[in-house]
Amino acid sequence: MLERATGATGGLAGVDGVQERPVVDCGDLPFLIKKDGTWLYRGSPITRKPMVCLFSTVLKRDEEGRYILETPAERGRIEVEDVPFLVVELEWTGSGKDQVLCFRTNVDQCVTAGLEHPIRIAHNLLNCEPTPYLHVRDGQGKFPIEARINRATYYELAALAEPGVVHGRKVLGVWSKGVFFPLGEMPNCCHDAD
Repeated sequence: MLERATGATGGLAGVDGVQERPVVDCGDLPFLIKKDGTWLYRGSPITRKPMVCLFSTVLKRDEEGRYILETPAERGRIEVEDVPFLVVELEWTGSGKDQVLCFRTNVDQCVTAGLEHPIRIAHNLLNCEPTPYLHVRDGQGKFPIEARINRATYYELAALAEPGVVHGRKVLGVWSKGVFFPLGEMPNCCHDAD
């Protein structure tokens, strides 16, 4: 899998009469993506960022939500502790409904939040702490490939937050490409008096 992921892809389907080869299912591969964004191979960190960036381009998610690495020749499942990517930087332009939020991931992919790349907030069931995620790309089913927004970037988002109403609830959120993304409910001290 490692050799083929770096460029030795064999014949391509349907190009100049080359016979299409079936993709070989390799089962479980010895890769793990830790919650902090570290990629491990056989328990050892992959320290070369260009290699991690390369593997990230062949990362997919199947119909059942499993993560797979897939080249034109081989496919195998990998383990991911949370999500495969981290958002590490935010740039924005404009304000209000004209604001555009552009995020950079730990594999140097830039993703602009909007209808196709929504921001969602999950809450820890034990302590209700919010965990923000950004939709990076679609998976093969209903499960997207996401990046967790790191704490520093989340604080930047919170600084840009403004009041809004979503499903009848007063929230704080951010705009990007004309879409409002709630970050959390407004504190009681901020509600208008009835």
